[in-house]
Amino acid sequence: MPFEVTILGSNSALPTSDRYPTGQILNVFDRFFLIDCGEGTQIQIRRNKIGFGKINHIFISHLHGDHYYGLIGLISTFNLLGRKNDLHIYSPSELKTLIQPQIDFIKGDMQFKILFHPLDFKKPKQIYTDKKVEVTSFPLKHSIPTCGFIFREIKKQPNIKKELVQYYDIPITEIKNIKAGVNFITKNGEIIPHETLTTPPPLPHSYAFCTDTAFNPQIVEIIKGVDLLYHEATFTEEMQEFANNTLHSTAKEAATIAKLAGVKKLIIGHFSARYKKSTPFLDEAKQVFENTVIAREGETHLVE
Repeated sequence: MPFEVTILGSNSALPTSDRYPTGQILNVFDRFFLIDCGEGTQIQIRRNKIGFGKINHIFISHLHGDHYYGLIGLISTFNLLGRKNDLHIYSPSELKTLIQPQIDFIKGDMQFKILFHPLDFKKPKQIYTDKKVEVTSFPLKHSIPTCGFIFREIKKQPNIKKELVQYYDIPITEIKNIKAGVNFITKNGEIIPHETLTTPPPLPHSYAFCTDTAFNPQIVEIIKGVDLLYHEATFTEEMQEFANNTLHSTAKEAATIAKLAGVKKLIIGHFSARYKKSTPFLDEAKQVFENTVIAREGETHLVE
C-alpha cells in the first residue's frame, strides 16, 4: 500500500488560473489525511478522484485564509453526502470560534460530529497515532501562530526467519516474544539471540509539512532525516527583504533547511502569485539541494 502525498494547491494567498491555495492529501497505507484546506480544495479532491468519505482527519497549520477558507464548504459537502463518521480537525483553537456559527447554520440533521483538537505552538507534540502512523505538530516562525506536521510510519517489528522456527522447533507462542526482542532458549538450554532469528524490518517512512514560515534552523533537529519534506518557498532570492518582512521563505532558504536536515527529497510550494512560472524557484533551490521538485496541482509524490 502507498505512502504518498498529492498536491491539491501550490500557491500562496492569491490563487491564479492554474494554481490553488494550499491543500494536500497524504495517503498513509489507505489512511487519508487532509493537510490545510484553502479555497477550492474540494474541487481538487474531486479532480483527483479521492473519496470524500476516506477523509476523517484534517490538519490546519494556521488561520490565514488561504489555508482554511475551503473548510466550511467541505464540511457542507460532507453533510450533503450523508456523512456519518466523526470528523477530527487539528488546528489553532480559534478555528472553532470562527466557523462554528456557519456549522450551526448548515447543521440541520447533520449525522456526524466535528471534534476540534487545539494545536500547541510552544513545542512539538504528538497529536494523533494509530497502528500505522503517528503525527507530531511543531511550531514554525510566522506572523501568526503556525504549526508544521510530521507524519511517521510506526516502526514494524522484525520478521521471523521461518526456516529457523522449524530448525529450533520454536513454539508459535514464542514467536511474538522473539519479534519483540526476547532471545529464545532451546530445550537443551542453548540461547539463540533474537538477532539471529529475525531480519530487520524496512525503515519507517516519514513526511514533514512546513508552511508558512520564515527561515528557521530551529526546526532542523525536528525534521532531521525525513524521507520527504514539503517546505514553503513563497519568493526567490531577489525578494529576500520582502520574505523577511512577511516571515516567509525563499526557495534558497527552503533548500538550505532540506540540506541541513539531511532529508531525502524536497518539495517546494506556496508560490507568490507575482511569479507566472515556477522555473526560477526550482533553479534557485537546486543550487543548494539537488533533489528538489516543484509542487504542482494533481501531482503525487511517493514517500520512499
